[in-house]
Order: sequence, then C-alpha cells, then structure tokens
Amino acid sequence: MANRILITGAGGYIGAMLCDQFSQRADVERIIALDKAPMPEWARANPNIRWIAADTAGASWQQIVAAERPDLVIHAAWQIRDMYGQDALQREWNVAGSDAVIDFALSRPTVKRLAYFSTVASYGAQSGNTIEHRFREEDEFRASDLRYAEEKRIVEAHLAEKFAIAQARGSEAAVVVLRPAAISGPRGRRRRGHVGLQSALAGHMKGGLVHRLISLLLSVVPVTPKWCRQFIHEDDIVDIAALTAFGDLKAAHNVFNVCPPGDVVRGADMAKAFGKRAIRVHPQLIRLAFFLVWHGSRGRIATSRGTWESYCYPVAVDGSKLTNEYGYRYRMDSLDALTRNEGRYAALTQP
Repeated sequence: MANRILITGAGGYIGAMLCDQFSQRADVERIIALDKAPMPEWARANPNIRWIAADTAGASWQQIVAAERPDLVIHAAWQIRDMYGQDALQREWNVAGSDAVIDFALSRPTVKRLAYFSTVASYGAQSGNTIEHRFREEDEFRASDLRYAEEKRIVEAHLAEKFAIAQARGSEAAVVVLRPAAISGPRGRRRRGHVGLQSALAGHMKGGLVHRLISLLLSVVPVTPKWCRQFIHEDDIVDIAALTAFGDLKAAHNVFNVCPPGDVVRGADMAKAFGKRAIRVHPQLIRLAFFLVWHGSRGRIATSRGTWESYCYPVAVDGSKLTNEYGYRYRMDSLDALTRNEGRYAALTQP
C-alpha cells in the first residue's frame, strides 16, 4: 500500500530528515509537508513532496490537507527556542497548533496512525533527581518552569484525552508517542544558523556577535555536580520513526522513550569530547548567569526561565522498551551519538 503522509514541522531538524528519508521509500506515494516557513530548495527538488506553508494553529491548511487524504500523520512541528516577550504566541503555535493537528488526525477516517514527537525533558529536571535513576514510560510527567518541557507535557496530556474520546466514538486510528533524548548527529551539528550547545561545543557556530559571544562563553565548560545528558543519533530517530509509522504496533496507544542504553554523558565528558576545560560551579550560579544572559541578550541566547535546571539536574531515561518489545537495536550510545561524524548525513556540508 502506498502511503500518503502529513509531516508537520517539515522544515525543522526532525521533519526535514523524515521528509528526505521517507520520500525515498517505495511504500510512500506522497509527503504532505506542512511548515510555517516557505518551501526550501531541498523540497523543491523532490517531486514526492507537496509543501504547504501554514501555521498549524491556523485554519488555512486543514481543507488542503484533507483533500490529499493522508493515512499517516507525524506531528513534529514545535517552536523549541523560547521567543523573548512572546509567550502567548509561542503557546498558540505549540499547544493550540498541536491540538489542531491532533483533532484533524483523529477525526479523519483516512488517517490510520498519528505519531507525536514529545520529549524526555517533561519528566522534569529537579534537584531530587539522581543520575542513577532511569525514568520509564509509566512514570508521570511533572510540571516544569521550562516552557519546552511544560508545553510538551500539556500536549501529551491533551493527546491522551482526545484519543480516549475518539476511541469511544469508534475511531480505529492508532497513536504513537516518541519521547527522544537530545538528538545529535552530523546534520544537527552543522545546521545553518542553529544556536545550540552541541553546535557551540563542536565549534560550528561562525559569524555574528551572538555566535561569537556564545563561543567565548563556552571556551571553558561550566559543570554542575549532577549535570548530564543522554543523546540519540539522528539516524536512530529516523529509523524508530519508520518502525513505529510503518510497522505493526502492539497497542492502540503507544509511548516510547527513545534513548540508547549505556552510560549518560556527564558535563566533564562533554568538555573532554570537544577539547575544552571543565570548571565546577554551583547550580545557583548557573541560575543567575542564565537570568542575566537571557535578559541581557533579549532572548538571542537560549537561557530562558527554567533552562538553568536542565543544565544542573539530571533527567535520565530507560529506552529499552523499543528493544524489548520490537527488537530495535540502537546504532550508537550517547557519547558516540554526540561526537562521532557517522551516519547518513556524515558527508553533508550544507544542511
């Protein structure tokens, strides 16, 4: 059967990779790519992609997409980086936009599966967390000051409620929730204009006053006692998305942590991996520094409210459910995903 797939956030990191990889599959007839940005050149060159430039929170896209009769919806659209002084607009894009996509998918008889990209951050970075504890899918999300984690938590709760109502009305659509750790890989580290920790540590941020300032600030890496990260390679993300989008599912509502087994990456490990010196600091110093940098840069440096906690307290998860139930074997562990220049986009020079 030839699939017709709606991918939201098609111009983003995850969405663009899914458009690229899925459009090459023999069992995919059409990619309906939805993004608020104009159609990029890489999409123009792909005859299997229909681009729709629209905001998910608006109504302009729904009639157009409905006419395409998608049977699979993958919701990857998200305003990840906080916008300075635009809280209401960001919430509209993320929460109201997600609600609109969920309502569309669960109300269309042609849609057989809805996949939503959530995050492990919604387990909540709190001072009582330990590096040894691994959150599992049955653990509840906790409220957070970090807007990204909190809005993802809200949307996942909305999805569960809407799915239960749709099922009661006779819907046969299945739901997949993917909760990835920090996504890394050659493509992600080289994204043009991307302002992020991995790009800065890897030395891929060039030009611009803000980029130079971030590089200067990270000439040494401040490390708190419990700061750690887990990383998932971008090829694993695509392969797991394919497994859960096209493969047989064991349940109607499915939730997966997406994270390889093995050790977490500590702050000192990150510094060493990129040839930088680590300095030990207290969490409250990070909190103060992030507050000053956020307002001093007027949001151009991503240190918004609640972000400091994710750089101080661990959120470590167990991603073995995909292996135990579906036999999935991760390509790389966390440290290799962060540092190694391997994978489908290893030769990429212009993302």
